Amino acid sequence: MGNPMPFVLEQVEMAAGMSTATLRITEIFHSLQGETSRSGLPTVFVRLTGCPLRCGYCDSAYAFHGGESMTLDAILARVAEYNCRTVCVTGGEPLAQKHCTTLMTALCDAGYSVSIETSGHLPIEHIDPRVSRIMDLKTPGSGELSKNRWENLPHLRDSDELKFVLCDRTDYEWARAQLAEHRLLDRCPVLFSPVWETLKPQDLAAWVLEDKLPVRMQVQLHKILWGDRPGV
Repeated sequence: MGNPMPFVLEQVEMAAGMSTATLRITEIFHSLQGETSRSGLPTVFVRLTGCPLRCGYCDSAYAFHGGESMTLDAILARVAEYNCRTVCVTGGEPLAQKHCTTLMTALCDAGYSVSIETSGHLPIEHIDPRVSRIMDLKTPGSGELSKNRWENLPHLRDSDELKFVLCDRTDYEWARAQLAEHRLLDRCPVLFSPVWETLKPQDLAAWVLEDKLPVRMQVQLHKILWGDRPGV
């Protein structure tokens, strides 16, 4: 029979690493999910600080810098105060912080239904499989087209969602071409979202219907309810 000590030591080290992990947090708040198939669902948002991208339409640039350093235990305690079982980890770009995956696993272990909103610039394959990954593909209008990590696409599952944020007709036609070229609709649900106050939702709706695209068009519910501001 093999010596169990190396395994035991490994588990102790992992537990110690989780208890000492810290993340930079811009805000933790309770609101309605404004996007994705979870739109309208009461959700606790954990917004991590920092992002390597600079999309032209970014609505969370206030999360690029600053924030508060919090331990994993402190984050879990703050989330628990809201007595809500749905949690969204967002940013900035949450995966830019090395302990983000540790946080999501801890949230799943605590019984939460967890999703992450990520730009698609960083690898997603190491995320806990219990987490629903909401991943962007950056369009030409974003200014960050070259940052797409196409290697992420084969890792998408039915429980994930792929989001295109569209600035104009050029972005729409580019996104439509990606659907066919990469067979995206066979991988996971696809979301088309107009940039707030840039592309008219009515125009995007008309294009989707005209082309009979089996995508979910969405608008940002939280902005309709409360405007374009932090903490909603």
